[in-house]
Amino acid sequence: MSSPWSSRREVSPETSRLLIERAHEELLAGNAADERLGDVRALVRESWRRSLESLVGAESLPPLDLDAQSLAEYRRTHPLVGVIDMVRGLLLPGGADESGVIVAVGDEAGRLLWVDGDRRVRTLTGDMGFVEGANWSERAVGTSAPGTAIELDRSVQIHGAEHFNRLVQPWSCTAAPVHDPETRRLLGVIDVTGGAEAATPQAQLLVDATARAIEGELLVARLRARATSSPPPRRAPRRVEPQRTTLRVLGRDRALLEVAGDGAEAVSELGARHAELVLMLAVHRQGLSAERLAELVYGDPEATVTLRAEMVRLRKVLERVAPALVPESRPYRFGVEVETDAHQMLSLLDRGAHRVALAAYRGDVLPDSVAPGIEDFRAAVRAALREALMAEASVDVLLAFAETDAAADDAELLRLCLSMLPARSPKRAGLVARIERLEADS
Repeated sequence: MSSPWSSRREVSPETSRLLIERAHEELLAGNAADERLGDVRALVRESWRRSLESLVGAESLPPLDLDAQSLAEYRRTHPLVGVIDMVRGLLLPGGADESGVIVAVGDEAGRLLWVDGDRRVRTLTGDMGFVEGANWSERAVGTSAPGTAIELDRSVQIHGAEHFNRLVQPWSCTAAPVHDPETRRLLGVIDVTGGAEAATPQAQLLVDATARAIEGELLVARLRARATSSPPPRRAPRRVEPQRTTLRVLGRDRALLEVAGDGAEAVSELGARHAELVLMLAVHRQGLSAERLAELVYGDPEATVTLRAEMVRLRKVLERVAPALVPESRPYRFGVEVETDAHQMLSLLDRGAHRVALAAYRGDVLPDSVAPGIEDFRAAVRAALREALMAEASVDVLLAFAETDAAADDAELLRLCLSMLPARSPKRAGLVARIERLEADS
């Protein structure tokens, strides 16, 4: 079956792109009475004003509300989990790689739970933060089809320059809300994003029809379950983790340990040695023998006496700030999962969110540490970031990476940037000068 998105249709905009862009600039400059705003669609104009009232940044990345683990847990119990195959079948019938668009399913708060579709488009839109787990409500990113559809509780199309966020303006999108078929409670939103073909009248009809089909399928499944279940089965109580722990080590020598639970949050700064120990246990979740942990931290597997003394001190620190985090022994391991900001950044790379991942990269892992295990992990994180960006990121993201300490002397990266820039780009001269300096110093 051919993709419904493969045939482009020219859409006559109500105003030119240039006029919309000028109106947008005037609004951001504080000229809310500028006459050009009167030529912008009322739906868009009112959404822009709500975005301003919510203090949305015109070039800000969306917040990542759900990390990989939270996203997986949340999706398993979400009401729309059972209709994802239907969404793919209706909106991507010719195959995702041939579609030229991406399809997203979000929850009622605008958080994207599933993103599928053309790989090239996913890579490009990932740079603006259109990834699973990101918040695309109006309050987070301003005017966009998924967020505005939720805000207005009806299907919406946003064309290019009508987006409030400049990073999103190369794209067009169509979205429709999905409701509970009986209570009419908002369950989520279906969105199609791509070029001009993603915001045609055909696209709106197709997305609206998909939303209605989903509601019909939910009702049928519910009625079928009632007919075959008498009395209704009891659900096991959902297990709630006692706390959430994150270790922040990127660009920091004294790591921050963030512990959340019971509606409260505590942040503690760890000393250099304790940071190394906690990070190694977080990386090696299966556990480590005393000899192996001593080798990773001290560079000597025989340094177990020194290690055990330090572990006693670490346990006392953790008993005060996070009793559930006190490590077990034989092997040394945490009884609860400890996330790190380094792993969160790597997860963003895996989802194609290169720009967001780079923004999360605040520097090397514990940069002053000389512990062998830390040095290996630091090098692996830096290499993963470099390889992912060089393989798939846009030139703008690569240029931003080239300004970090991790890539300042990377001649290969600079040459790649040079090859991707247009022939007349003013940025080329600076890159050539940097490459020449590096070659002269080598």
